[in-house]
Amino acid sequence: MDADVSDSDDTGSTGGDTSGEPPARRERHWLRRTALGASVVVLAAAGAGWWLYRKLDSNITTDTSAAGELSRYEKERPPPGALHARNILVIGSDSRAGQDDSEYGRNTGTQRSDTVILLHLSTRRKSVTAVSVPRDLMVRIPSCRKPDGTRTREQLAQFNWSFMYGGAACTIRTVERLTGIRVDHHVVIDFLGFKRMVDAVDGVEICLKKPVDDPEAHLRLPAGRQTLNGEQALGYVRARKSLGDGSDTQRMDRQQRFLGSLVYKMQSDGVLLNPARLYPVLDAATRSLTTDPGLDSLRDLYNLVRDMRSIPTERVQFLTVPRRPYPQDPNRDELVQPDADKLFGRLREDTPVAVAPPRTVEPVNDKQGDPDMPNTGPTPTFPGISAATGTCK
Repeated sequence: MDADVSDSDDTGSTGGDTSGEPPARRERHWLRRTALGASVVVLAAAGAGWWLYRKLDSNITTDTSAAGELSRYEKERPPPGALHARNILVIGSDSRAGQDDSEYGRNTGTQRSDTVILLHLSTRRKSVTAVSVPRDLMVRIPSCRKPDGTRTREQLAQFNWSFMYGGAACTIRTVERLTGIRVDHHVVIDFLGFKRMVDAVDGVEICLKKPVDDPEAHLRLPAGRQTLNGEQALGYVRARKSLGDGSDTQRMDRQQRFLGSLVYKMQSDGVLLNPARLYPVLDAATRSLTTDPGLDSLRDLYNLVRDMRSIPTERVQFLTVPRRPYPQDPNRDELVQPDADKLFGRLREDTPVAVAPPRTVEPVNDKQGDPDMPNTGPTPTFPGISAATGTCK
């Protein structure tokens, strides 16, 4: 037993350690190896993060031609609005130029926009107001530069012709003339981009009172509650003859409710707060968007998303400009005054508006002022919905 003890003592260590190194030196070696391993992990993560950032950033298409055209008419444009408030024009393009979009119609080499939404973000990001401009609204379209370099004449025509005539720049100038509101940024999204966005959030829930079978919209759905994928969602928001009374008015209402459900899904499921779930959304969005130079980077888009994610869904509002049938053609629309000017004035001044279901409000009612924005007077209420409403409520 003594010999065994002596042999153990000769090693100069305990616990069977035969390294021959003092404990302090072994600890320093362990710390160096740990630091080196951690550095490798950090560098790898940073490299992956930088690669992802560059990938998303490079996805975005910049529309420099619109900025150049708008600069020619700077003197006639409305002045900038309230400090830190933002007005973003969202344009849905029906171009069939993309291969995946060809099934929705023949590519004639032109594009129109059946969906245009003026998105107003309040100064303190307390609310978002999305105002749809009807495609059939009769407006004064200014002289615009066409893709071939020639110019159109100023004329009274339906609103969606402006995008066909001169793209985003012509549509922006038409909206600014109509509303007196300065458009700070614009975003164009096509059919494929819309589908990608819906698929990126794993679909959006809707409720149907009756089944739908619409060959033109490539849509066949049963009645009841269901979750639509991107392809189905596109057919749902584009369908016209098979849902409701076949009017563009009901189609806009359906689009607003669907977009409200999309916002609700992203907030309630924590998509905007979860990087793993946010990445597919950003990837889908950046691959599908054409923006002005002021909104063409991932940082710009992320800041926009960050500003919106803290806004309660009941303060994300959707409405349509007050309008009625155009006397010369009941298939066209005209503005209802003074209601439309009141709405445009509130947005210009960055003062609040409220919405209520069309059946419960007569446009335009005034109610008690917004407690978040004192000294703004009574808040006018327009027919509309909030993102908290969804399609199943």
